[in-house]
Amino acid sequence: MTTGVDARVIPLRRAQGKPKTVRPGTPDRARPRPVSELPKAAAPMAETPEPDPLTRTLTFLRDRLTGRYPVDEFGFDPELTDAVILPPLRLLYEKWFRVAVSGVENLPTAGGALVVCNHSGTLPLDAVMTAVAVHDEHPAHRHLRMLGADLVFRTPVLGALARKSGQTLACSPDAERLLSSGELVGVWPEGYKGLGKPFSARYKLQRFGRGGFVSAALRTRVPIIPCSIVGAEEIYPKIGDLKPLARLLGLPYFPVTPFFPLLGALGTIPLPSKWSIEFGEPIPTDGFTQEELDDPMLVFNLADQVRESIQQALYRRLARRKGVFGG
Repeated sequence: MTTGVDARVIPLRRAQGKPKTVRPGTPDRARPRPVSELPKAAAPMAETPEPDPLTRTLTFLRDRLTGRYPVDEFGFDPELTDAVILPPLRLLYEKWFRVAVSGVENLPTAGGALVVCNHSGTLPLDAVMTAVAVHDEHPAHRHLRMLGADLVFRTPVLGALARKSGQTLACSPDAERLLSSGELVGVWPEGYKGLGKPFSARYKLQRFGRGGFVSAALRTRVPIIPCSIVGAEEIYPKIGDLKPLARLLGLPYFPVTPFFPLLGALGTIPLPSKWSIEFGEPIPTDGFTQEELDDPMLVFNLADQVRESIQQALYRRLARRKGVFGG
């Protein structure tokens, strides 16, 4: 039986391989869209395992024997410093003096800066503990290039180790070269006056010399960062000075403590006082004109500002201190 309407068969599934015909005037949303392939997951990159301690030791010895290790113009050997010099100092830092550090964020991640610290303790352990603090506590693990007295570099073995660990003579030309090359430089302007002061004058800053450190920072336009150290005054309480013996040995002083020289070598063991090291707010030096840099009053005022900043920080720390050995 037939009707006036043609019977048409509508296929339910289009045969593969035949493109769909799009009539003119068909809306865009009705047009077929190409199927995009899903992105394939990237293959995980294999992590390079760190060498074991034995491999690191053998590599270090090989580099020492072959001379394939970097040393800068001042004799600084970063590989030797990290592998040999810092580990024993770190034991003193963490286990003996139990150093607490604050204000690390005031140290720049890159570029030059001058860290100015108070000095005390009869022997300059405060300097090396500050260097450990900068390296271990700073996110960039920077090395503090310390400026030392000429006596350090005249002493056998000690002078060579000082050079290898990045120290150099405390003079303006060396300081300016280091600061200009973007190094973090440490200076202790009190010198022997602060290091060898009697126990009765503890935590009272001595004169800061002629302000040569300020001139170096001004000429290189780097910030000055005051640093206050509490705890070093008590490691060797100096109660006397054998001046004739000091002159005979060519030393600035020969200390007498409650334990040295009475107990001999045993008296050279530092007392385990609890330390704190605070890095203060940077003092900028890049806002002065070239004519102002030669003004001695500017140098004097900046040196006095740095000194006062350190002294006030010491007073604040001492006021919060619970005890010499307990912190």
